[in-house]
Amino acid sequence: MTRIPIRRALVSVYDKAGLAELAKALHEAGTEIVSTGSTARTIEQAGIPVTKVEDLTGFPECLDGRVKTLHPRVHAGLLADSMNPDHTRQLLDLGIAPFQLLVSNLYPFEQTVASGADDGEIIEQIDIGGPAMVRAAAKNHGSVAVVTSPAQYGDLLAAIADNGFTLEQRRRLAAQAYAHTAAYDAAVSSWFAASYAPDEIARETGWPDLIAQVWTRSDALRYGENPHQKAAIYKSRSTSGSSRTDAADSGSATDSRGARGVVPPVDSGIANAEVLHGKAMSYNNYVDADSARRAAYDFAEPCVAIIKHSNPCGIAIGTNIAAAHAKALACDPVSAYGGVVAANSAVTDAMAAQIIDGFAEVVIAPDFDPAAIEILAGRWKNIRLLRCAPPPWAASGGDGGSRDRSGSSDFEFRPVTGGMLAQTADRVDAPGDDPANWELKAGEPAGAAALADLAFAWRACRAVKSNAILLAADGASVGVGMGQVNRVDSARLAVARAGNRAAGSVAASDAYFPFADGFEILAEAGVAAVAEPGGSIRDELVIEAARAAGVTLYFTGVRHFYH
Repeated sequence: MTRIPIRRALVSVYDKAGLAELAKALHEAGTEIVSTGSTARTIEQAGIPVTKVEDLTGFPECLDGRVKTLHPRVHAGLLADSMNPDHTRQLLDLGIAPFQLLVSNLYPFEQTVASGADDGEIIEQIDIGGPAMVRAAAKNHGSVAVVTSPAQYGDLLAAIADNGFTLEQRRRLAAQAYAHTAAYDAAVSSWFAASYAPDEIARETGWPDLIAQVWTRSDALRYGENPHQKAAIYKSRSTSGSSRTDAADSGSATDSRGARGVVPPVDSGIANAEVLHGKAMSYNNYVDADSARRAAYDFAEPCVAIIKHSNPCGIAIGTNIAAAHAKALACDPVSAYGGVVAANSAVTDAMAAQIIDGFAEVVIAPDFDPAAIEILAGRWKNIRLLRCAPPPWAASGGDGGSRDRSGSSDFEFRPVTGGMLAQTADRVDAPGDDPANWELKAGEPAGAAALADLAFAWRACRAVKSNAILLAADGASVGVGMGQVNRVDSARLAVARAGNRAAGSVAASDAYFPFADGFEILAEAGVAAVAEPGGSIRDELVIEAARAAGVTLYFTGVRHFYH
């Protein structure tokens, strides 16, 4: 048995989009419709016959709607195996007719949490009957099709015309239904663990005893980091947008308070970027694009970051985005060839004209001027142009300084063998990231221009893999030393890449100098001022070296390792 005609359907939905059209198609196909609450009223208002669930069960809805579908006449109709003669006989004896279709999703729990509702209201939005029906129909997919989202109505309408879903189609619908309830349970359990009922450790540290999230495949990639590795990209899944209730829509779309910032939010990340042009993104493209976007959005001013292998070839700010790109490219044009370019404002035709003088694999920005797309796409048919909204934590206020991220889910996760590490994200917003809080340890106080460059270097250095040294001048990196296992080699690399631009530049170090030797390399190259965290047991040696060289030295008091 493969296709099963849909003679009887149970419909109970929160999102009423497309409901009237769906009910009309079911009715015209001769399907009996059973429904609940406001769903039934909507169907009635469309002039379509409908049986109310209380008329089916002979039992009124009670306890403020908490109990309405939890009844044998509902669940026996969903769970009866049509291929099992004993089930068929029992239904006949009980006077229960089977269902061939369930259209149902779940109460808007995540939206209610995000709206700032109180705990009592949130708890009322924990669906009981909905998950029970969805799981029952999904288990019995051999006999019943289950539809959990208006996005599936097109397939449902086609199945109605084709005399029902095939068994293979019902299996896929069941898989999607269980994914839907899994995401819902993840949201509820995360809210309980992080916000409503945290244990003692969670109350003290902010880390709940459970972190739950469901990921859905967005695309299967050609290969992974290397051609012999398989790869795919997955998106964070939310149940919002396909929720069921017999009350009114609660509105908001995402969950911030529920996980108290621990569950990764469904937001504007790289996985949700819109590809405007070019071939499919690769695994390495995604990794570098994420790093580039992270770096560009550390600044409120127009900023461009050019990234390769997760490290910056150049970062710069400018009076406009084209000027920022020109300065970032000038840092290391050889390494920038074939890199990923990220901008924190719309790509203009002027910036696009500069990009085509070299070569970029990916350009990512919050938007592109039409002329910029024409220039880039006209030059390369395969260049990937990604439009991606600014992240929630994007710098604001015009100075690249502090941001208000109250209530945001600003956490990072990294898998390790047998487990996962979690930490708060480094957004360069600690008190020590404000130059006003820096402590002058040697030399004369930096002038306004030098201090601005130091502030830029300090913020840009956060995007460099440790051990990190970044030299800067005029709001742009001029030499970057990254990923070395000692700070001396990072200093040498930064100076070598800067060449004669090192003289008169300023430098930032993501962590303290354990000895004076790394600092002395910078001083010998003519670096005029340095910002570093301090905190080494040999800080005095570094301070003495700065005094001897006449180099301005600031301690920030905060470290920015990046691995």
